[in-house]
Amino acid sequence: MTEHVEWSDPEAVAAPATAAVTPADAADAARLVAFGLQPKLQPARDQEYAELLRRYREDPPFARLADAVAAGLGLVVLEVSPRAGMAVTAAEDSVFAVRMGDYARRASADSGDRFLHGLAHLAVAAMSFPRPEDLADDGYIGRVSVNGVDAFVRQACRRLEERADEQGQNTDPATDAPGLEAAWRIWARRSSTGATKDARRLAGSTTGIVGKAVAFLTDSGFLQRTGDDSGGTYRTTARYQLQVRDMAGSAAMAELLELGVVPVTDGTASLLPAEDTDDVELAVGAGLPFHS
Repeated sequence: MTEHVEWSDPEAVAAPATAAVTPADAADAARLVAFGLQPKLQPARDQEYAELLRRYREDPPFARLADAVAAGLGLVVLEVSPRAGMAVTAAEDSVFAVRMGDYARRASADSGDRFLHGLAHLAVAAMSFPRPEDLADDGYIGRVSVNGVDAFVRQACRRLEERADEQGQNTDPATDAPGLEAAWRIWARRSSTGATKDARRLAGSTTGIVGKAVAFLTDSGFLQRTGDDSGGTYRTTARYQLQVRDMAGSAAMAELLELGVVPVTDGTASLLPAEDTDDVELAVGAGLPFHS
């Protein structure tokens, strides 16, 4: 009899009723995640997207539901805001994950170029946000060019060669060895532009590889093209800043920052060494916006 009274308590019955999720709520949450998977779509230009973002920020149960939908699709929510929209990145087991091997195969038939394509992405990220304060500042906009990224990597390669000479190490590692050092050695041997009869840069040249990287990032909503100078100039988006923050602690980024290479921008930017990087060992594809 006591159990019947407790079960019939109006207050006990009311709580789950108010927390019930309707099919319409689930559809709206899925719709918001779908908007987030369209990286070029700006909330300011889509009223429905902006309204769902407002609901996410003001309605905690709806926010939890949208997060659950994203998690079920193997997506990690980086930020939900008017500036970035619903910014998501794919976990390794997500159907939306882009794998470095797949990207490199689409970009080049040469499987040995995988490290070079990964290095191009890493260099773009480092040059876009060269100082820790740039990466932390939501209002900061990074600017890169194709030729500038290529020059940056070649400068880093020279720094690696100097370091290897000072330490008496082998400066010519095997071309199939993993790690940034091997990739940079291959980069240094590769032609910067190559040439075709109609003066187009070769796809397998280092500027051609950087060009493919920035084109991919532009198509993904991470960069915006701003001009044709220096092989193509680009500016960063809020989504890209969030992605680079997510990879900033990676082994690959730590190894790059440890070199102390200063990109040529306005003369004020600098790359600072990461702490405790002496024992960092780079894993294949570590820190890149792809999964191995």
